[in-house]
Amino acid sequence: MLPDVAGLESPAFLMVCATIALAGLTRGFAGFGAAMIYMPIASAIMEPKLAAASLLMVDATISLPMVVSATKICDWRTVLPAAGGAVITVSLGAWVLTNADPYVLRWVLSVVVLLLLIILISGWRYTKAPNKRTSFGVGAVSGLLGGMTQLAGPPVITYWMSGPLPVSVIRANLITYFFFTSFGSFAAFWWNGLITQELLLLSLLICPAYGLSIYLGAKGFSRSSGRSYRALAYSLILGAAITSMPILDGILR
Repeated sequence: MLPDVAGLESPAFLMVCATIALAGLTRGFAGFGAAMIYMPIASAIMEPKLAAASLLMVDATISLPMVVSATKICDWRTVLPAAGGAVITVSLGAWVLTNADPYVLRWVLSVVVLLLLIILISGWRYTKAPNKRTSFGVGAVSGLLGGMTQLAGPPVITYWMSGPLPVSVIRANLITYFFFTSFGSFAAFWWNGLITQELLLLSLLICPAYGLSIYLGAKGFSRSSGRSYRALAYSLILGAAITSMPILDGILR
């Protein structure tokens, strides 16, 4: 019999495990997307702050091997300013997560993610090399969303995928970026009292499923094409926007 973790009955805990496995598969393949899969469903099952903190804990530890190879090919000129902006604003996002109405928070998240997806689908692209100021600003928005919901991906994904960088570099940028920003997120979560024994137990139990699926996802990326990568990215962003909507709680809960 499965333990009752974080106030979850066994069927709900099984759903959390299945969701984190799918999230890891996506993270390993695309370099991002774990939060877009995990957070909407997990937040409908448990408190959003527990869902966000549990993903941070497992991702920061399990994704480390991917980071080593990603740092060799990422675009440091844009990754470092973006990470700097995110570290500054993530504490504000974590404060909002702790104090805001979860219902309102989820609607705001859905609208923001949908707007970013529209930018990508529109086909708009920039051809000039991104500057440090722009990278910093995008990172600041990403950090705010990350602290609030662990969905920091859409702003930086839109930013890098709208430029001329090849898919391999985009993926490496995202992996490296999320590694650095996880330190700021962890500090912010700790400061706001979100690192608890309940969280550590939940993270420990879902960690194996996440680790195995990340490995399988990374293997799949080596056999993929740029077109399939972008298609997955668009699908994930759309799915995150839709499943974050509170009107679907009757289905997800």
